[in-house]
Amino acid sequence: MKIDADDYQVRESQPVDLKKWPTAVKAVYKSDKQYRKLLAEHVQQLSDLQQLLYAANQYSILLIFQAMDAAGKDGAIQHVMSGVNPQGCQVYSFKHPSAEELQHDFLWRTTRNLPERGRIGIFNRSYYEEVLIVRVHAELLRTEGVPGGSEGRKIWKTRFQSIRNLEEHLYRNGTRVVKFFLHLSKEEQRRRFLERIDAPSKNWKFSLADIEERQYWKQYAEAYEDCLQATSTKHSPWFVVPADDKRNARLIVSQVVVNALSALKLAYPEATPQRRRELKILRARLAE
Repeated sequence: MKIDADDYQVRESQPVDLKKWPTAVKAVYKSDKQYRKLLAEHVQQLSDLQQLLYAANQYSILLIFQAMDAAGKDGAIQHVMSGVNPQGCQVYSFKHPSAEELQHDFLWRTTRNLPERGRIGIFNRSYYEEVLIVRVHAELLRTEGVPGGSEGRKIWKTRFQSIRNLEEHLYRNGTRVVKFFLHLSKEEQRRRFLERIDAPSKNWKFSLADIEERQYWKQYAEAYEDCLQATSTKHSPWFVVPADDKRNARLIVSQVVVNALSALKLAYPEATPQRRRELKILRARLAE
């Protein structure tokens, strides 16, 4: 079954109702063996394209992952990027802001870690937390020292605009931003939480806070809907990835990343006449 990334892309200004976006779709693989084969093919393509990206040194890629707890962000990053040269890839996870970070604007702590040209940057959570968790838990906004304090929906609209401006600036300067919302059902999250409790090797992944956040499911859904509609653009699209099947989600994510890199039409730099002469001399010396 072919993966059509367009099926998961949020169009610019498209109204988003997450109840109409599936958390599970027909699997693109028919067996464990086929899944491993498809993922390996995607990983090899990514490895080849990342090498081209690094050699061309003109563009960078920023992959953003957002989701409810237990949606599989870590696993998707681990499996999809498993074949990429670590020298050309940077992964950052953003938790609660530090005291220093709270003294700056909400974009400061993440923009410090944007990928250099030739590299792939991965944000496991990102500046989007500032229009998601901070919106659901409005008390967090008071710790940020925002001028004028909270102004209802106006502050979220201004933050959406700041994000759009940032991502448009990045696009103009060669950074392609691709954003994934791993769309998990509440029932599947419950099942995964129980697995984390029952499996000793996964106990460390689970805390009381995870349970408490479930009571805000509706509020998070509303925050995500507004966010996806306001910030998915032609140049920096959101992809809503059905996440109830982790393997399917990884294949969809990897296909989208392959598409994003392929669209850059990268090529290895051509050697200048001077460089070709140098190489000819060096080859002659090695032949002695």
